[in-house]
Amino acid sequence: MAYAENINVELGKRSYRIVIGSGILPGLGGAISENLSKTGKAALVSNPTVHAIYGKAVEKSLRRAGYQVITVLIPDGERYKTLKSAELIWGKMLKARLERASFIVALGGGVVGDIAGFAASAYMRGIRFVQVPTTLLAQVDSSVGGKTGVNHPLGKNMIGAFWQPSLVWIDTETLKTLPPRELPAGMAEVIKYGVIKDRRFFSYLRDNAEAVKRQRPAELTHIVAASCRTKAQVVSRDERESGLRAILNYGHTVGHAIETLTNYKKYLHGEAVAIGMCAEAEIASRKGLITRPEVEQIQSVVEAYGLPSSLPKGLLKRRDIANAMTLDKKVLAGEVRMVLPERIGKVRIDTVSRGDLL
Repeated sequence: MAYAENINVELGKRSYRIVIGSGILPGLGGAISENLSKTGKAALVSNPTVHAIYGKAVEKSLRRAGYQVITVLIPDGERYKTLKSAELIWGKMLKARLERASFIVALGGGVVGDIAGFAASAYMRGIRFVQVPTTLLAQVDSSVGGKTGVNHPLGKNMIGAFWQPSLVWIDTETLKTLPPRELPAGMAEVIKYGVIKDRRFFSYLRDNAEAVKRQRPAELTHIVAASCRTKAQVVSRDERESGLRAILNYGHTVGHAIETLTNYKKYLHGEAVAIGMCAEAEIASRKGLITRPEVEQIQSVVEAYGLPSSLPKGLLKRRDIANAMTLDKKVLAGEVRMVLPERIGKVRIDTVSRGDLL
């Protein structure tokens, strides 16, 4: 059982490892025993779809390492990323008498990871948790960095906490069981890293689109590791988004507004972010920050991975999108602050007027 990559997120006492490999799920319990504690109780949080495929293997691994395990399943889908789901987790944990020395294992995509991490941050004022992401989007983005939370009808991720995992355990074999839309959705966050910080990686994604879409192991491992490495570097320098980390929000200001206005039902998160990246590149072009050929390169790579680059005509009004963006966490003194590309590999955070949006 070889690990392809072992990446450290350097945060002092809150530092942790991201372990990436193929077929490494059975080793999870042993790794937790080495990194967290030797004995105790664990809550495995997942959804029915993921648990049916990987749940028993993870439970077996944890029990073999000496842990008592309770399993909590939450409904599958972004619209269930709510306080009600968090309350379900807390209730099961309290009934099972989990203690401060206990921990949560999040097995699933971004929704499971965000809710489980939020539940961990609040249970007995904070217990440890482990991320075991099974979607590409979660592996390259949401499992790393400690952003946890739930949605509210008025906005996405408006209730939450920064709560770092104790370990991120990435088995790329889990990508083979993803529904058809999930791999492209995850690629939106991968493309994001190329636009915001790594032109060479963007070129790699452009030149290897077919190999990545065929899920060739070498290419998948490369893009997951490269994405995690970039995110780890950013998070290590700015854990709580006071400066540099805000660049990770490229595509998300418009994307979150689209998700909110469509009730989290029409688009997967990555699909909305893909549209947001292209829209924010267009805004940057109108402000004279990026050239048209580079905007078209971003759109071309987004489309090469089967992602939408724009909204269907008539689906949403620009005015409504602009209004939804004013509820974003990145709004400052009533003004929308957006990540805008200056060129591929470099972005800036700028104030965007209502005129720029419309």
